[in-house]
Amino acid sequence: MNSHSTPTPPLLRHPAFVRFLYVRVAATVALQMQVVAVGWQMYALTGSPFRLGLIGLVQFVPVAAFFLLTGHVADRYDRRLVTFVGEVIEALAVGVLAIASAMGRLSPDLLLAMAFVVGTGRAFEQPSVQSVLPNIVPAEILPRAVAGSTSASQAAIVAGPALGGILVALSPTLIFSVCAAIWLSAGLVMLSIAVERIIKPRAPVNLKTLFSGLSFIVGHRVLLGAVLLDLFAVLLGNATAVLPIFARDIFATGPLGFGLLRAAPAAGAIMTALTMARWPISARLGRVMFTAVAIFGIGTIVLALSPSFAVALAALVVMGASDSISVVIRQTMVQIRTPDEMRGRVYAVNSMVTITSNQLGDFRAGTAASLFGTIPSVLIGGGCIVAIVLISTKIFRELLRADTYEPAR
Repeated sequence: MNSHSTPTPPLLRHPAFVRFLYVRVAATVALQMQVVAVGWQMYALTGSPFRLGLIGLVQFVPVAAFFLLTGHVADRYDRRLVTFVGEVIEALAVGVLAIASAMGRLSPDLLLAMAFVVGTGRAFEQPSVQSVLPNIVPAEILPRAVAGSTSASQAAIVAGPALGGILVALSPTLIFSVCAAIWLSAGLVMLSIAVERIIKPRAPVNLKTLFSGLSFIVGHRVLLGAVLLDLFAVLLGNATAVLPIFARDIFATGPLGFGLLRAAPAAGAIMTALTMARWPISARLGRVMFTAVAIFGIGTIVLALSPSFAVALAALVVMGASDSISVVIRQTMVQIRTPDEMRGRVYAVNSMVTITSNQLGDFRAGTAASLFGTIPSVLIGGGCIVAIVLISTKIFRELLRADTYEPAR
């Protein structure tokens, strides 16, 4: 053994990583509070499941429209600055909602318009904030850093909805104002992060480089399988948009109950992600990922059939735990298998797929609930997730057989 070798320092001994964690936590708390506030206010104003689904649709539009551009921005410019600008845009959007609420002029159309602006900010923020992590920590601890970052983000997803449920019950103006302040602080801290290397100037944009992130994922079957498995499972099975209906109409628990339902998946996710940060999964990754997504589908079915609020919470905790396993594996694979000079473009595609699955999944859930009823729509969604897993094991055998984060040699 080399006597001069030194143990890898703990993640929290990296000042830049600690600041990065604050950015992830603060921005995620603000986002989750905004989701709770906008969703609750929309349903209170309209009583329409379809309108709840529209929130996801309008946030999806800018992501789909700009995802090729946002990846190039992340690769050509300082990722810290891009993240700052995106978070300032989000802060301004909820600031407008705070002013409208204080003036008594909050309306469904304004909620949708500002949701679109938040979606635009996130479209630029996400590729930059997600692709900067390999520039902050050494490569040998990157899997732990991804798991640690994920657990911190999931902790925020626990705190955000619960805090949002309390604040929206007190005052819509208050919650929108707090969201704006938190997003602004996250952007300012992001500017202070020191990175190990600055992004070098890239080649001029042309059709080849414009689609290079998409081409890279399509050309790597393991990454393509991981991304599409997440896309279709969440797109067809996501039940988040209809949780206000569970809280208000099915279990009659009010805004605080809604906050608890929103926080329950993250409670399961944070316990799992913290465990993975300490004991990362390093073998049979493909099989573990498929199993986790199948459990997510089964949890969705249990949610639909829940006889009580407690059972629904337990089902959502299991769903969050299984989703966390899938997310950490997928995110780490993308980080490790992508060259640094392309991470922005690849993560733009990855972010587009993730946001698409969540926000179009919200739209699908709201539309299905308005057509078939809330419980049948969630039950159908859970069945679709299980079916997607079974089909994907046949189509993406490379992912099923993937054993490590590194590509096979």
